[in-house]
Amino acid sequence: MPLQKNQLLTLRIERLSSDGSGVAHSPEGEAVFVPGTAPGDEAQVRIVKDCGRYAFGILDKLLTPSPDRIPVDCAVAGPCGGCSLRHMDYAAELRAKQESVADAFRRIGGLDVPVLDALPSPEVDRYRNKVQFPVGRDKNGAPCIGFYAGRTHRIVPCPDCRLQPGVLNDIGNALCSFFAAHGIQPYDEESGKGLVRHIFLRRGTHSGQIMVCLVCTRPKLPHSEELVAALREQFSDIASVLINVNAKKTNVILGEETVSLYGPGYIEDTLCGVPVRLGPLSFYQVNTLAAERLYGIAAEYAQLEPSDVLLDLYCGMGTIGLSMAGRCRELIGVEIVPEAIDSAKANAARMGDAVAAKSRFFCADAGQAAARLAAEGLRPDVIMLDPPRKGCDETTLSAVVQMSPRRVVYVSCNPSTAARDAAWLEEHGYHAEKVQPVDLFPRTRHCEVVSCYTKTM
Repeated sequence: MPLQKNQLLTLRIERLSSDGSGVAHSPEGEAVFVPGTAPGDEAQVRIVKDCGRYAFGILDKLLTPSPDRIPVDCAVAGPCGGCSLRHMDYAAELRAKQESVADAFRRIGGLDVPVLDALPSPEVDRYRNKVQFPVGRDKNGAPCIGFYAGRTHRIVPCPDCRLQPGVLNDIGNALCSFFAAHGIQPYDEESGKGLVRHIFLRRGTHSGQIMVCLVCTRPKLPHSEELVAALREQFSDIASVLINVNAKKTNVILGEETVSLYGPGYIEDTLCGVPVRLGPLSFYQVNTLAAERLYGIAAEYAQLEPSDVLLDLYCGMGTIGLSMAGRCRELIGVEIVPEAIDSAKANAARMGDAVAAKSRFFCADAGQAAARLAAEGLRPDVIMLDPPRKGCDETTLSAVVQMSPRRVVYVSCNPSTAARDAAWLEEHGYHAEKVQPVDLFPRTRHCEVVSCYTKTM
């Protein structure tokens, strides 16, 4: 018998799903997904939607809390939805992430591969080096920063997000105070009126340098010189202040035009010893210290030798490949974003002549580039894959197999597609050795994964 909307059930939460919801089963065996719950919770759950084989519910009343529950230390954690696991002890969060990755490789990949314990982030709070605050109005009509409530564009005011360094929250609040004092209007999506859409901030974890970028509907900001002076006086680490222009009715945050109000237009930092310059459009891991741990695992799994050729597909700004350049004879990086390739070349040059001489980067689709390199007879010893969430397409994987590297290392932000691609590699001559979850996003459902493969044919 199907479950009914608003039906109340007493359920025990068994595990977390890949989206961070608790999973329970009705008396009839139907899976019920319940956000904001923890494995071990005994709860009264209200059904909100039955989809046949599974249903969605909300926590109506917590009857017996899980031993893994902790007090939620953010007043807006529920409506904001960014920290979907803030109600769980961090050790339990890591166990849940390991179990989720293991489930993906077993269920989607069909593989019996060792999935190691998830590596913790060095910092559990205040770890993000980037924040994109939508700008709206609080209940009194004053400009405020916050985040969109789940599946909406309603801004939940959040003056102190615990995922961001305190100084970035302080800058966001200072900017809102300046907007209020000078009559600078937040953008209103419904009417299309207003000026400031988002506050985009970056902070170099090692350098401390800060970039302030205001996403506006036009390039002119009233009182801009006064704003720059006020920011520099209050926050001495600000190195660049920018306006990014986005006049379109779109969900995309950044526009194509950027105007500099102060500084060089970027900040500098290092990642695994690789010097980088970061502008508003640069892709960069948001948790620097955990990313360095992630790249360290990838380098360990690569088992590079001094005579090796390393091919880095989906190389981005080149950081992961360049962090290993000292261990190989030649590095080749491929990325589809032209600005990222320009950054990769510049990063290699800043590392010195020896690294620049052994590194080459070119702009192309990873699959097409891999196929072309395979047709040209390139025989890399190790291939590094770091695709977007959708994973690799078959063209890329086929070219990887055709190039016949000794080892393949796969870095992924999506365990499901990583598991799918692992199954493909297993079927085409590569054996999955092990899988290492690495937590780059504490208090959220997301988890990075590094897996490695050895040639068997």
